Amino acid sequence: MVIEGQCYCGNVHYRAEGEPSMRAQCHCRECQFFTGGGPNFVLIMPKDEFHYTSGEVASFTRSDLERPVTREFCPNCGTQLASRVASLPSVILKAGTMDNPDDFGTPQAAIYTCDAQSFHTIAEGVPQFEKMPG
Repeated sequence: MVIEGQCYCGNVHYRAEGEPSMRAQCHCRECQFFTGGGPNFVLIMPKDEFHYTSGEVASFTRSDLERPVTREFCPNCGTQLASRVASLPSVILKAGTMDNPDDFGTPQAAIYTCDAQSFHTIAEGVPQFEKMPG
């Protein structure tokens, strides 16, 4: 599978190859800040097959968390493109940035439902996990 995507203003483009290890909707409180309140729809892709093809990204990592996530975003328009966890050999792509978002398909899991808000919806049949599945 080849996924190409970009930020809202078009300054940053990326390309990812390989099969996603997971398609998920993440309800964690951090993702809610970045989405404006909803869950974040993400693909977990091999990091060795992910590259920015144009533009430069800025990044942010909280220093007060035990297992912080580094979030990469366009410094011009602020679109969050990817996240990285130091202990994972993966990159977490945001489905909304994909050139063809329909390639996301259906989430395989709803994760971090312990932080889900009463207005979040999860499609029937999607497995739910309070944190990350084991």
